[in-house]
This record gives sequence, structure tokens and C-alpha cells, in this order.
Amino acid sequence: MSDISDPPARRTLTLRDVSEASGVSEMTVSRVLRNRGDVSEATREKVREAARALGYVPNKIAGALASNRVNLVAVIIPSMSNMVFPEVMGGINAQLEETELQPVVGITDYLPEKEEKVLYEMLSWRPSGIIIAGLEHTDAARAMLQNSGIPVVEIMDTDGTPVDCCVGISHRRAGREMAEAILAAGYRRIGFMGTKMALDHRARKRYEGFVEGLAKGGVELADWEFYEGGSALGKGRELTAAILDRTPDLDFLYFSNDLIGAGGLLLAQERGLDIPGRLGMAGFNGVELLQGLPTKLATIDSCRKEIGREAAKMVMARADGSLPAETVSLTPSLDPGETMRTV
Repeated sequence: MSDISDPPARRTLTLRDVSEASGVSEMTVSRVLRNRGDVSEATREKVREAARALGYVPNKIAGALASNRVNLVAVIIPSMSNMVFPEVMGGINAQLEETELQPVVGITDYLPEKEEKVLYEMLSWRPSGIIIAGLEHTDAARAMLQNSGIPVVEIMDTDGTPVDCCVGISHRRAGREMAEAILAAGYRRIGFMGTKMALDHRARKRYEGFVEGLAKGGVELADWEFYEGGSALGKGRELTAAILDRTPDLDFLYFSNDLIGAGGLLLAQERGLDIPGRLGMAGFNGVELLQGLPTKLATIDSCRKEIGREAAKMVMARADGSLPAETVSLTPSLDPGETMRTV
């Protein structure tokens, strides 16, 4: 765990801030942001741009509650179809269930512009805290987070600079550790399969760490396959068939997640390949649902429930002033399962 010094005290932005930034009156700003009144389009655009640059979000409950806060914790995640995030939500909910706070979820589909929109709507209800996946955001989203005046906890990743608090794992380190384990087990002709990484920053960092770990051992990736869309067993089978048909002498396949890894394992077993002697395999996440497979896939646990619990604790402690801004980097464990030779 490494502490980060507290940032300067932050205050909630007001109409006056937008008024000063845009050069128009507070009344005009109010009209524009409530989409009311006779205001020219040029002035509207000037106000909207100033609000966006500042990260100002209108308060939909102003005057309705003395505290200007509701007992909600906004949780913004990329997906609920990905098996990872329901477990994170389980950890958050378990930690909050004995409190008055309730989590509400927004889904971004890994799209930065959608994250910005969801964040804007969530913050307009003045939640008591926000938990958001990842450290990479648009400039506008980062401005909203920095000027929200509420506890912000970024989750899943610690490879970067957080807005306030964050809890997760180092994905680059996880990738390096998997590469080191594969090389230590004697594998040398290694293939990689994973999602195209323009928007999945955590998958990209794991891949970068993996390639770095191989390079440190004097090994380069022999082949790779990237795909778009959601992860599925069928996608894993498809990718594995393609890469083995193209490069049949591969002796290890590393998948960016367990689900496509399980599909690849089923395909390899159907082909009668000796696992883990002739071909080793590994995934990532330690998904409990796949523990019932006839052969246990090697994987690294991504600490999902623990991340959820710690994030909820941070929100509560940050809200009552008992916690400084900090980064908590959890240590995942590697399980060789039955698809990786043990040293």
C-alpha cells in the first residue's frame, strides 16, 4: 500500500464559477443549463463550453435536501455481462448493506464518451460518493470527478495517477508475473489471444507487461490473435483453432481472460493435445464459474470482491474525513491449475 499526499481541499463548483468562466450572468447560466429562457445559441454554446471545461454538473436536488446529498453511491463500470464486474458489485453491496448507502450502477460499454454521459447524469443527483472503473477518462470526465466535491474511488487498476483514491491491482505486474511463470515452466513458443485493446486499458497493460516479461527472459511472442466484441467460449475456440492451425508448434497459449481461455482449452482437448505437456494454457481473472471444468485452467485472480469491498470502505471513510487520499494495490495470486507444468 502506498500513500499519496492529500490534494488541496476541493469545493463544489457553483453557477458563479461558470458565470465567471463564460462571462455571462448567473441568471443566464441557470437558464442555459436548465434549457429555459430566451438565450442566443452563441451564448448557450459559450456557457456549455465553460461548464464542460470546469467539470460543472447541475444539481438536480438543490434546495430539496438540506445536505444536498442523497444516500446513493454511484458505481460506473464498463459491463455487467463480463463476469468480472458482478463480483465487484457483490463486494460493494456486501460492504454497504449495513449502512444507509445504496449503490446505483451506470454502464459505459468501454466507451469514453458514454462514460462521460453516465458520469454527468450520476453526479447531477449529488450522490454521497462515486466508484468508477479505471484510471483513464476524457478531460471532461476527469474535470467532473476532480470538482465533484465528493469521495471518488477509481477501481480495478493502479497503473496510473488517480483523481482521489484508487484500489485495484497492477495489470502490468500481473502480465509480467504470468510471463515469468510460463518461462520458468520451460515453455518457449508462446502465443497470445485477447481483445483489441484501444479501449480496454487494463487488458492492454497486462499485454504490455506480459510482452515485457517474455523479453526479459529472451523470448518473443511467436503468434497472436486479437478479437472484437464480448468474450465467450465460442470465441476462445475460434481463436485457438486459428492460431494452432497457423502456428502448430506453439507450446503455450496465454488468453487475456478465463472465458476465452476455457473455450481454447475445450478445443485443444477435442484435438487430443497433451495438456500441459505438449501445450500449456492460462487465462486471467480466476472466475469461480469456470472452476467446474474437467481440467482446471491456470489463471491469476484479479481480487474482484476484495476490490469492491475496499472501494466501498474508502467511500465511507473518505466521506467522514477519516481517510487521506491513497492508492491500495492488492496482490493477486497465480494458480497453475492443471494446464501449466509446475517447476
